[in-house]
Amino acid sequence: MKQLLQNLKTGEGVVADVPAPVAQPGRVLVRAAASLVSAGTERAFVELGRKSLLGKAKERPDLVGKVLEKVKSEGLVSTLRSVREKLDESHALGYSAAGVVVEVGEGVTEFRAGDRVACAGTGYAAHAELLSVPKNLCVRLPDNVDFETAAFATLGAIALQGVRLAEPTLGESFVVIGLGLIGQLAAQLLKANGCRVFGVDLDSKRVELAKSLGMDDGCVAGEGVKQAVAKWSRGRGADAVLLTAATQSDEPVQLAGEISRLRGRVVAVGLVGLNVPRAAYFQRELTLRVSMSYGPGRYDPEYEERGHDYPLPYVRWTEGRNLEAFLDLAAAGSLKTAPLVTHRFPVEEGARAYQLISGDTGESYLAVLINYDTGRELASNVENRISNSKFEIPNSQVRVGMVGAGEYARRMLLPHFRAEGVEFVSVATASGVTARDVGRRYGFARFVSGAEEVLAEEGVNLLVVATRHDTHAELARRGLERGLDVFVEKPLALNDEELDALLEAAARSKGRLTVGFNRRFSPHARQAREFFADRRSPLSILYRVNAGRVPRSHWTQDAREGGGRIRGEVCHFVDFMQYVTGAHVEKVYAESVSSDDREGTDDDSVFVTLKFADGSNGTVAYLAEGDRALPKERVEIFGQGRTFVVEDFRAAAAYAGGRETKTRLRAQDKGQREEVRVVCAALRAGAPAPIPLADLANTTRATFRLLDSLRTGQAVRVLGAGC
Repeated sequence: MKQLLQNLKTGEGVVADVPAPVAQPGRVLVRAAASLVSAGTERAFVELGRKSLLGKAKERPDLVGKVLEKVKSEGLVSTLRSVREKLDESHALGYSAAGVVVEVGEGVTEFRAGDRVACAGTGYAAHAELLSVPKNLCVRLPDNVDFETAAFATLGAIALQGVRLAEPTLGESFVVIGLGLIGQLAAQLLKANGCRVFGVDLDSKRVELAKSLGMDDGCVAGEGVKQAVAKWSRGRGADAVLLTAATQSDEPVQLAGEISRLRGRVVAVGLVGLNVPRAAYFQRELTLRVSMSYGPGRYDPEYEERGHDYPLPYVRWTEGRNLEAFLDLAAAGSLKTAPLVTHRFPVEEGARAYQLISGDTGESYLAVLINYDTGRELASNVENRISNSKFEIPNSQVRVGMVGAGEYARRMLLPHFRAEGVEFVSVATASGVTARDVGRRYGFARFVSGAEEVLAEEGVNLLVVATRHDTHAELARRGLERGLDVFVEKPLALNDEELDALLEAAARSKGRLTVGFNRRFSPHARQAREFFADRRSPLSILYRVNAGRVPRSHWTQDAREGGGRIRGEVCHFVDFMQYVTGAHVEKVYAESVSSDDREGTDDDSVFVTLKFADGSNGTVAYLAEGDRALPKERVEIFGQGRTFVVEDFRAAAAYAGGRETKTRLRAQDKGQREEVRVVCAALRAGAPAPIPLADLANTTRATFRLLDSLRTGQAVRVLGAGC
């Protein structure tokens, strides 16, 4: 399908062929008919992309800090590679569209195929022929609202939320500063609410347009604005001011303070400077509010991604209900959008829209629409025009099909698979844009829509699963049932039932199963195991993890999707200990560090005790409240009168016979490169899987039992240690 993308490095807009999305649980597949370019927001993306690397750094100093932290933890070379890859990514443009539902995912009962809908959301309601949109970000269209009008719904909801925050009453006098798209819509909404409206803009044509659509009066920004507003408001000043301009300047917020009446209200809707002049706001005792986009639910993954609506009696207006209200006003004739449209482009010519809004053409514009041929057949896969031969594949016996390619996979797996000389056959991700980017960068022959197509590829013999956690077990099982070797990122499964089904498939399959327990493949893990190879007594292991916080709203914290951090990350440390001791876990106990902080999760800070079959003991202190400057991981292993210490997989110290022996690596090595190497080597040689199936099962079950221990407060046996 065709989709309009922006290259983050250059800022240029391009129309690309990407795989069409497939139906996902909780989402609606919409065949787009029209989408609206948000000139302010999308122009800002284009302008940022066109800046030099230094310019980008000045624009986003917060990201510079993260890069510097990354240099400290992962080294300069790895960080530079990550930054380059990030800048090479494509950004899906657009967030306001309309079209027809073609399919609904599991759990969606609010919509049916054939429904006409408006949809919202960055990354969802993009400029693309087929859209995958969470159900709470879709609303049905009234019968008499066409698709072009409906494409305005998201920007209309943004304007409407700003108006709601201003709390207008019948007959009040409002000033709208900035008569771009959102300002034009806000002025009409205020008139529909029975208010008097005065508009201010740098462009006299926009002032006249707003007046032709019902605005009472207005003027061009300049020295005469204060006098004009004073005269228009009968000397009282504005009851409220909406700031709908798009500028980094503080002039709009300063002007708002000077033209407001005593105890007036100011609402910032657009991206304006907010250095508030204290004197004007203090002397008039003004209220300043900042509108958060298109209503309650915005930026809440529970609402937007997971489909949990807020109950109407308690939250009357949400994102979705604001979209509905805007469309109802359009249906009643209270709003007019057609006069705002200055340009229309078919999606094939969508790049011209970004040349327009970036000022390259020198034309004036207001509303820019992208239109789509809804009868065109859409392809579910895209052949890579860049030949695989360019990537120097030395007659590889390893042919990779990949499902999922998030940041970790792009940074820590794919470069190592490429170094092993594998043949990349097909890749599928939740976003066709990511599949295209990854496919082009690594030379995959095809970018495809979903896992089904990857599994059906005849040439694939290694399935790499790097999706979100809730799909790991099923995808790995299906790959094994097809006889494929499977490399699946941790965790292997989220519950015993998933694990049992997967182990049964692995036992029957000719394919080998490997899980991304990479730390056992690190140089320091091998050194530790060899250091204690001749031991005749148990080991005691202390593993401290400065894990850092992950927000409660993050998908990894969701019990169904991510499984939480014990399943998702503590499994690493359990497996490391299992590898070093060479024994399975028999019993576990866990206790969390409780807190009254509702933003955190108690299970993010836990103390874990493990009892191994050989008598060894392990303790994991997994802590979320430490300072980021402290290295993440430290391991101390005691036994046979000796000690081995690992410092964040960068350095190690061995203590024996009263002497210390230190080793230090050139860069941190948690084992990802060796992990990938042995997976490929096992496939080529027909050798056994790098990690015994019993070890995979034991580590995974141990994490399940740790959660049982947290729930019951008791030590829990890991029944069926091994498989």
